[in-house]
Amino acid sequence: MSNRIIITAKCHPFLIEQLLEKGFEIFQNPTINYSELLIEIKNCIGLITTTSIIIDKNILDHANELKWIGRLGSGMEHIDVDYATSKGIRCESSPEGNCNAVAEHCLGLLLNLTNNIQKSYAEIKHGNWNREENRGTEIFGKTIGIIGFGNTGSSFAKLLEPFKVTALANDINKKNISNHYILQSSIEQIYNEADVVSLHLPLTEITYQYANDIFFSSFKKEIYFLNTCRGEVVNTDALIKALTNKKIKAAAIDVLENEKFETYSEIEKQQINYLLNNKNVIITPHIAGYSFEASLKMAKIILEKLQL
Repeated sequence: MSNRIIITAKCHPFLIEQLLEKGFEIFQNPTINYSELLIEIKNCIGLITTTSIIIDKNILDHANELKWIGRLGSGMEHIDVDYATSKGIRCESSPEGNCNAVAEHCLGLLLNLTNNIQKSYAEIKHGNWNREENRGTEIFGKTIGIIGFGNTGSSFAKLLEPFKVTALANDINKKNISNHYILQSSIEQIYNEADVVSLHLPLTEITYQYANDIFFSSFKKEIYFLNTCRGEVVNTDALIKALTNKKIKAAAIDVLENEKFETYSEIEKQQINYLLNNKNVIITPHIAGYSFEASLKMAKIILEKLQL
């Protein structure tokens, strides 16, 4: 029986150290492509991966000795979990490890938007000292719609408590999540009352293009919009329309529908150029859950869940 583990991503050194101590043979290649993985996964007992590569039926059929898959992070949409499970392959993720990192990034993005931090700094670099135009809006006492109340959504809500907000939490899989400032809410209540909306949804057939034209047009207030989950959850064209039509006051996104700029079509180039040139938009490169601390926590959680 093989004791070989393949790691298709960068990871904290602690993970490799622990696996080596336990006698595993490690093959790590963060730039491995699909064709290379088809070859390398043969005779591997374990696979540790992120979102960089798709683990589909074909890959799994080439994994003759695979016993488990460890996902560093949250979201299992790149792994055919059902097929893996049918083959007796255990699948574990580690969303508990980076949820605080995502929550802190969300809070940073929100404070940046509401206080015009990036916008005013860009103006100063061009010699413009605009105080009145950059007057901030406090989030204290505001109503924050949190759509998806799993690890990251609930962590974001915890960070908001000192601001005395009302957090409207919407999650089809959660019950009894209300407390003194969190209210379990319908999407209609969020449409009607939210000043800020933050998405924390997994990518599924149901959530794909969740934030579309109908979604944005349903809000009664001009909202601040945050997305740190998956780019495909938001229809980029609908986001642009909402910004243009003043349904969104400002937007901060850590993810895009297509994060590979070198593959962009002309339409995609026009979309990203609009967003990059909009003073009310902030884009970060999918780093919300990418903190140094999260890297170590995810490693520890995967080891614990897989009992390695």
